[in-house]
Amino acid sequence: MSRASRRAGRPPHLWAVVLAACAGQFLVVLDVSVVNVALPSMRTDLGLSAVGLQWVLNAYTLTFAGFMLLGGRAGDLFGRKLMFLTGLGVFAAASLAGGLAQEGWQLVAARAAQGVGAAVLAPSTLTILTTAFPEGPARTRAIGTWTAVGAGGGAAGGLVGGVLTGALSWRWVLLINVPVGALVLVAAALWLAESRDGVRRRLDVPGAVLVTGGLSAVAYGIVQTESAGWTAASALVPLAGGLLVLAGFVALEARTREPLVPLGLFRLRSVSAANVAMFVNGAAMFCMWYFMSLYMQNVLGFTPVQAGLGFIPQSLSIVLGSKLAPRVMQWTGARTLAVTGTLVAAGGYFWQTGMHAGGGYLDTVLGPGVLMALGAGLSATPLASVATSGAEPGRAGLVSGLINTSRTMGGALGLAILSTVAAGGIEGSGAAGQAAGYALAFRTGAWMLLGSAVLMLLTLPRPEGRGPQEGSDDGSARPARADRTAAERRTG
Repeated sequence: MSRASRRAGRPPHLWAVVLAACAGQFLVVLDVSVVNVALPSMRTDLGLSAVGLQWVLNAYTLTFAGFMLLGGRAGDLFGRKLMFLTGLGVFAAASLAGGLAQEGWQLVAARAAQGVGAAVLAPSTLTILTTAFPEGPARTRAIGTWTAVGAGGGAAGGLVGGVLTGALSWRWVLLINVPVGALVLVAAALWLAESRDGVRRRLDVPGAVLVTGGLSAVAYGIVQTESAGWTAASALVPLAGGLLVLAGFVALEARTREPLVPLGLFRLRSVSAANVAMFVNGAAMFCMWYFMSLYMQNVLGFTPVQAGLGFIPQSLSIVLGSKLAPRVMQWTGARTLAVTGTLVAAGGYFWQTGMHAGGGYLDTVLGPGVLMALGAGLSATPLASVATSGAEPGRAGLVSGLINTSRTMGGALGLAILSTVAAGGIEGSGAAGQAAGYALAFRTGAWMLLGSAVLMLLTLPRPEGRGPQEGSDDGSARPARADRTAAERRTG
């Protein structure tokens, strides 16, 4: 229960909290993938170059990931409801600008602004849930619903983009956010209760600028390798510069009195291990929708609408996995389920490497796609649950931002890397050559997922009954949790 609701003497409308949080999460995740099917139409209409077309995706993903830490911290300091409303307002306004764009640079700029709005909005969606629900089955179910809706947003991107592009135009993949966003804004303003960290402090703006600039430079360098190669100066300079900027960010955070990311937070194994696993999984899994969309349209000859409809079984599978995860966790534990889900996805990736120019939908799209999506849904909920389990209430927004940043930045970097791998594996301009390149990307992603599963086995905390409390190597989280419970009794 939120503090504002307790002061008002009435319980929060928990169904409205879940609805608003999930709607916000759906919108921001949907826009990561919704433009994939619409990209050819955007290129034709606005005269975008191949590089410009790629930045329609990258501008959103990079600003989304880079500013998410700042968005999560701003929610803790200034209020989760305020940041939810602010982020959603910026997101809807940028969607309108993108839908009305007349030049390629205007579309890219609007997508970057969308990413900033999403970065402010996304951390608040999870934090609103974790502050409204106490730890236990109710919170686990709420997180499971949030994960399922977010996963469904990513999965539905191809379907929504294909249907809107085919029935109306590419502009509606962005314009549709405006009326939906307006409805969610009104509902959130009426039903959400405000909550924030009790101590008002300044934001670490220099830290936010450094981490955003560093991550963006690294991603830009990786993107450049697709056309220039890994040894070219145009790739090495931004890569080296980005790493130096990130090193400066770590040095600043270690010295500043009010850091954006308290480095001591990573001493909690639940936080550090879950974020690394989420990063690696995101790097492999984000690319699934992108390459499958290209395979269906460029190799199998599907129309945008047909490709969108082809994603329906995968969309249902990832939602099913996310909804099953909270129940299965009660029997297996978060660690076991996260590893199992990742291995299921890896099996789908290895199956997908059999794609070829003469393939059919059932054997080269449906079967492996369902496995990949199911594994993604099963693994995301336990990882999010582990990462947030040991965090103090005042840092809930920060931890939520870290989880989203890890997944999204992993996806951005993974797409750049695997696109380079695919480009290197394409032989000629025919359908068979393209299928070979996409298959190589999936094979690389499969090995990434296997590595992630091994990493989780070695680093994720074991169930509570076998050792120290989950979220701490030495059980140090227990006193903090006990102090928190006592404080809640005094304020309740």
